[in-house]
Amino acid sequence: MTWKIEYYSDNVEADVLNLPDGLLARYLRLTDLMQEFGANLGIPHTKVIQNSLFELRIKAKEGIARTFYCTKVGKKIMVLHVFVKKTQKIPTKELKIALERLKEVSK
Repeated sequence: MTWKIEYYSDNVEADVLNLPDGLLARYLRLTDLMQEFGANLGIPHTKVIQNSLFELRIKAKEGIARTFYCTKVGKKIMVLHVFVKKTQKIPTKELKIALERLKEVSK
């Protein structure tokens, strides 16, 4: 059974689809691998942020993007938030959004 990718909302899916072309292509390639091999591809592609929150690390010539996600029962990957990274650290605002959404879907 393969893994299934779901999105927290239509807005999150739209944000993903609006990534610059190179980042979107890389995202699609990595999510194909996640569907086949599971949610944890390991460094440099995926990383545990805390508890059940993970990040998909996307890099292309246009820059760097991060996608926060969690896993659900039944081999489901829930994409919670995506943003284009501009600094070395994860911005607190972006992390808060992902953690709030994680709480919502974990209920």
